[in-house]
Amino acid sequence: MIDLTEQERAALAAAMKPVAEIMAEIGWQTRLCDLTEHQVLTLIETAVGGFQDAMHATAKNDPVEVPF
Repeated sequence: MIDLTEQERAALAAAMKPVAEIMAEIGWQTRLCDLTEHQVLTLIETAVGGFQDAMHATAKNDPVEVPF
């Protein structure tokens, strides 16, 4: 398992909302094996995008600069 930071855990939690919205469109009863390639890619893009958006928001509020 990956050793996540507090910010990463919060970003994962923030990514759940947009993923849940996509799942509501797809249908919560749909089995993963029944998803189309497009639906899977949409879920992945949404999860990664939500995580990145939350991490960027956290970085904007962090006064410490990245050293590179």
